[in-house]
Amino acid sequence: MTNSKHCPENERIKRRYLQWLKDAQGYSTPSMDMAAAAISRFEAQTNYRDFKRFHVEQARAFKSHLSGMAVGVQSGVLLSKATVTSVLRNLKAFFMWLADRPGYRSRIKYSDAEYFTPLGQDERIADGTRNKPVPELAEIEKALRAMPDATEIERRDRAVLAFIILTGARDQAVASLKLKHVDLSKGTLFQDAREVRTKRAKTFITKFFPVGDLPLEIVTVWMTFLETEKGFGPHDPLFPASHVDLHGPDRSTIINLSKRHWQTTTPIRKIFKAAFERAGLPYFNPHAFRSTLARMGQKRCQTAEEMKAWSQNLGHSHMMTTFTSYGALDTHRQCEIMARLDEKREVADDLAEEVAALIRRKRQEAT
Repeated sequence: MTNSKHCPENERIKRRYLQWLKDAQGYSTPSMDMAAAAISRFEAQTNYRDFKRFHVEQARAFKSHLSGMAVGVQSGVLLSKATVTSVLRNLKAFFMWLADRPGYRSRIKYSDAEYFTPLGQDERIADGTRNKPVPELAEIEKALRAMPDATEIERRDRAVLAFIILTGARDQAVASLKLKHVDLSKGTLFQDAREVRTKRAKTFITKFFPVGDLPLEIVTVWMTFLETEKGFGPHDPLFPASHVDLHGPDRSTIINLSKRHWQTTTPIRKIFKAAFERAGLPYFNPHAFRSTLARMGQKRCQTAEEMKAWSQNLGHSHMMTTFTSYGALDTHRQCEIMARLDEKREVADDLAEEVAALIRRKRQEAT
């Protein structure tokens, strides 16, 4: 029995599925949220009918609805091909799992889940490589130099930006780091998944990337300040959250450092937005710095071993992740390289013509 917004049987099986995604598949919270949202969108389209009453026509109708009429909850505009493809892939995975569950396997076949397969053209559009804004090192340095550092909050914000380009750490990890995870003498960051919110709970060591003196100088000064002036110890946060205090007879607001970790990455993104605005540059989010580092690796690494080391330094198990997901060339760079290769071809053609002319001349002299 269902009502317009709820089906108890569906809720129970969804909880089991999400638990399976987390414990058996290692999904992160954002990935689980995307899966849950896709399933909820499908339920709403079927008026929350019990999954045991699933029919392939529901999948066909839903796919048609997504492609032609569905809009974003917040944007109110038609869903992009990427969003449509993501929703359908999540639903396909869910119904594949459902087809093997007691009480459902007699009603849902594996082949039924195939009806959620995205259209080929939609997948190609969604998966197509597009230029993403990636900051140059010079732009990052410009932003760092434009950031104020008069107060301890301003010094922290500046150190966050410097640290992320120095290590390539994800913002989730940065928000949870402790002082003990950074070894300035060795130039390393230990991302210990027991304490640091790393992607897929992976533990690894990052050697500071060769991004110039300024980021390292800013991070060194920051850590020294925390340890010597603020009395922070190894287990205190590397980037503590702000503490707002009402102080004085006029109840004026004083903002200083706490000894608490940030609970979300929102403050980090706000820091990045303010920093690039102050420098007169477009906004680059924290993750874009990883693309900056990947492109550096493309230019600097000369051997497969060097490429593997650079990739591992970003926390990637597979080298191709670094040089495909993060290291795709933008169109301008692609055209530059192709033009240079064409110039090399012209030089080679000229050289080949000279050699051919010399051979002909030698043959004529011999006769």
